[in-house]
Amino acid sequence: MCGIAGFIAPGALEVTAEAVVRGMTQAIARRGPDDCGHWVDHAAGVALGFRRLSIIDLTAAGHQPMASHDGRFVIVFNGEIYNFADIRAELEQSGNAPSWTGRSDTEVLLAAVVAWGLEASLRRARGMFALALWDRRDRTLTLARDRMGEKPLYYGWQGAGSARRLLFGSEIAALRKHPAFAPRIDAQAIGLLVRTLYIPEPYSAYLGIQKLLPGTFITIDPRSGRSETTTYWDSLAVAAKAGSDRFQGTPKDAVDELAAILGDAVERAMVSDVPLGAFLSGGLDSSTVVALMQERSSRPVQTFTIGFDEKSYDEAGYARAVAAHLGTDHTEMILAPAEAQAVILALPDIYSEPFADSSQIPTFIVSRLARRSVTVSLSGDGGDELFGGYNRHLYSHRYWGLFSRIPGFVRDGLPSVMTSLSPDTWDRMIGRVLGKFAVNPGDKIHRAANVIASRSFDELYDKLISINPRAQALVNQPIVADGFAGRDLSPIADLGPTERMMVLDAIGYLPGDILTKVDRAAMANSLETRVPMLDPEVMEFAWRLPIDMKIRGGATKWPLRELLHRHVPRSLVTRPKMGFGIPIGAWLRGPLRDWGEAMLDERSLSTNELFNPKEVRRLWDVHQSGWRNYQHQLWPILMVQAWLNGPFSGGARTS
Repeated sequence: MCGIAGFIAPGALEVTAEAVVRGMTQAIARRGPDDCGHWVDHAAGVALGFRRLSIIDLTAAGHQPMASHDGRFVIVFNGEIYNFADIRAELEQSGNAPSWTGRSDTEVLLAAVVAWGLEASLRRARGMFALALWDRRDRTLTLARDRMGEKPLYYGWQGAGSARRLLFGSEIAALRKHPAFAPRIDAQAIGLLVRTLYIPEPYSAYLGIQKLLPGTFITIDPRSGRSETTTYWDSLAVAAKAGSDRFQGTPKDAVDELAAILGDAVERAMVSDVPLGAFLSGGLDSSTVVALMQERSSRPVQTFTIGFDEKSYDEAGYARAVAAHLGTDHTEMILAPAEAQAVILALPDIYSEPFADSSQIPTFIVSRLARRSVTVSLSGDGGDELFGGYNRHLYSHRYWGLFSRIPGFVRDGLPSVMTSLSPDTWDRMIGRVLGKFAVNPGDKIHRAANVIASRSFDELYDKLISINPRAQALVNQPIVADGFAGRDLSPIADLGPTERMMVLDAIGYLPGDILTKVDRAAMANSLETRVPMLDPEVMEFAWRLPIDMKIRGGATKWPLRELLHRHVPRSLVTRPKMGFGIPIGAWLRGPLRDWGEAMLDERSLSTNELFNPKEVRRLWDVHQSGWRNYQHQLWPILMVQAWLNGPFSGGARTS
């Protein structure tokens, strides 16, 4: 796990190129505090930079940038290839192995590229990575990203004429250090953030800067500016193919096979030359990963969790019970509100661009806790997307068939009735009857009306993932961008609606929110995270399972539950799903009120021209009254404002 950065030019580079690329890598030093390296070919117009967090082969033989043994390729590589030993053995057996100088996966990958080419090598590799590969013979740069987007990679052309440069890096912070970088805020990306809490691929906060899509690589000729993008792993196509080759065994057979496949994936992810542990929330996914780790470990696995004084947010007791049963070496910390609030000021720097899933705060803190003892931590992310863990999966599985048969005139008329009263009016009416037990009923009724009006399942899905369905009222420009950037979704058209929803989550919400949150929070603490659920064999198996083996007997993620129950008593892990949340809404009325007031000052909101000051202030005032909880609507705006008001936006102007 490391950080990469660099740039290419149509012609020769300036004499200051090495100093520039050093500045770019210094901006992401926390991603790799153990070593740094730089390689510049002034005549060819290329500069590569690297920051190293040493995990495999801690010697100088793992230093990057690294050249292939034949001298043709130079690479900077961020991530881990878990099956590099198998690839190395295959190279040796086929007579394609060089005289090895070390044990790093980077050296193995380079040898594979020389022997088989990049695409074939990436297809063989199981892991998480982002890389830049310079071809000294063809004078082209190739950028590549892992299958599901665990590792980030930003790129884009900046400057003009002889000063034009293609910049790339693990974080936007690196790109901002290049003199050619001219930041212009993408208002469409900000609109998507307000609606969904994150900026989806391929967008970034800046016009002209993109995130490379997962499962792809792009080859760029700096002299002509031409580029070619290749998809080496298409999640949609893989899911569709798996859906046409359904698992034929019994439910017990499914659990047996999952135990073997996921167990092997966990074991591969445990390869490390440095101390390794796991996040443990006490929930289903993390508990399953930890149980499989402990099964394959000769000593107690180190596990980490944080708890909260607020009982409605606290899972520490569940994690403690699971850890005790499995016999892990468990570390727990109860998070004081002041400590969590202190992290908020650093969020724009940690994430480089606005990001508004507030669980970013506890994720950062549990990563900091883990880093005191280990350098690598496994997580249970991906289980919800693969096995149907979200409420929207459960409810769509239960009710869409019935709902879709409701006559059109009813679906047209009922939402009008439901929205004939404002959310505030509904709140007052229902509040008189249910009092404090009614939490924002008006919002829920209007949201339900919005859902009922859906004419197709895809339209329903779009509404369900919109955390803030009234986002358009908060931003000045019309939100016309699509969260899937016009990607062809036709390969999954024949899947059932709930399965299609899960695949869309896997290519949208998972990389855009979950994996982004964990990567930035962990790497800000120089901690590597690994996600064994996203092993390609696990994903293909999950997509082969029929939906009735995932959501079964009213339970989500049924095969994972049954697998975990082989290791942990049901009583320890059977409970309603909890998010990894914090009481942001209450804090915005208390200790964060002054900060929020400053961020949402009407003059400040008017200056950047992104937001509708009157509507934002209305939400803020209603939230402060205690009548409604608008934390999800306000938090993305606060994150944008904090980013703009700090030194992190690079003096960007709006588009």
